[in-house]
Amino acid sequence: MTGIPAEAGGGVERAPLSLQLDFLRLMDGGGGWGPFGPRFTVVAGWRVEGEIDLDTLHGAMRDVVARHETLRTRLVLDPDDPHQEIHPPSAPRLVISDLDPSAEDRDAVAEAFINAIEEDDGLGIDEIPGLRVYLGRFDAKDSVLAYMAHHTAVDGYSVHLVMRDLAAFYAARKEGRPVDLPPARQYREFVAHQLEHADDAQSRAARAFWREELAGARMTPLANDRPRATGAYTTGWHRYMFEDELDTAVQEFARTSRSSPFMVLMAAFLTVLRERTGETDLVVPTFMPGRGPAWTADVIGTFYNFTPLRVDLSGCETFTDAVGAVRRSCLAAYRHELPFLQLAGEAPELMASVVTPRAAPVVFQVIQSPFMRGEDEVADLRFAAIRRRTISSAAGSQIPDGMLVSAELHPAGGIGGRVGYTDMFDESTVVDIMTRLREVLRTEVERG
Repeated sequence: MTGIPAEAGGGVERAPLSLQLDFLRLMDGGGGWGPFGPRFTVVAGWRVEGEIDLDTLHGAMRDVVARHETLRTRLVLDPDDPHQEIHPPSAPRLVISDLDPSAEDRDAVAEAFINAIEEDDGLGIDEIPGLRVYLGRFDAKDSVLAYMAHHTAVDGYSVHLVMRDLAAFYAARKEGRPVDLPPARQYREFVAHQLEHADDAQSRAARAFWREELAGARMTPLANDRPRATGAYTTGWHRYMFEDELDTAVQEFARTSRSSPFMVLMAAFLTVLRERTGETDLVVPTFMPGRGPAWTADVIGTFYNFTPLRVDLSGCETFTDAVGAVRRSCLAAYRHELPFLQLAGEAPELMASVVTPRAAPVVFQVIQSPFMRGEDEVADLRFAAIRRRTISSAAGSQIPDGMLVSAELHPAGGIGGRVGYTDMFDESTVVDIMTRLREVLRTEVERG
């Protein structure tokens, strides 16, 4: 049949865990909460203009699951034998809802629809396939297409791969032709490559770098509003949007300082953190892509590396000095990227400061996502990624601990994003931090 990839054998296969998954396993507190709980999910959505053929969509959904093993993989967390269990292809569930066709602001309704998916019961790691698709319809030719996947199966980069492939299979089925996609490589191939090179010369050099870089370091703790809870917890999501002028100013400052927007925004965030904590030797984690070798660019899975950046602001008299300090730290870290499980072995006390009853880690990232930009034609449909979201939610997809500050420079202008915070924090604390971050950017970057 046209558009359908060759399927793997009918039996269940196994593969070892990647170092990234093994790190999440060590962070998991059990009890159905944290990295292996049902709320540790990724949700993404698109507005779709045109009439969606449901039979074609169902077939394309199954094609995507057949193409990518991680979407049909169960993680076995046996302490004596942790591994991946890869299942034969099967069709993911499609949930269809009717949206209010009389709504004056359909964009707001679409965003609320996605928030409701994030606030749902989630997706257990035992659910095969680990992908669920949602279709909300205003009318026959205006819809919201979204999906949920477990975060142990997909990272942020994988989000666009799932949708790219779903659209490609939809078009191939609709037009009765073979699908136009590169040959599929699998996450287990990456794991085999990673384990083969886990102790090569490059890895040993990276471990030596981090051993020296993090000597005596502790992650910078953020004081909680209430003591750390044990057991069940929720993650709230505060969404924000800074004005277009700040976007332009950040990009211009990055250009003139020979840095990147991430470095400029990180320097501003560290300025805020220094004010809140009184510390100048700051260690704040971010995420690095972890996608090496190059062929992993087309593989769906969890690749990101949790990377602590150590920046000393004690000698920084100006904001330009702070950006320079961040730039030096980033460039060194980029050259020595390493899975956190290996990195932590060289700095065993690094996290001791952020696992106390009254302190938690704060993570900062700038998302430069390769999602569909603008409008993309697929068969007789037009897709547009829903990215400028502004509606906050009190409970949604979980983060493992603390606070996660995400920023994105939008193609249409403006700096927006969201902040995830566990119930150790009040949303008012998040608002205070982001308000001050905006003030620092306006004062330092626009003036620069």
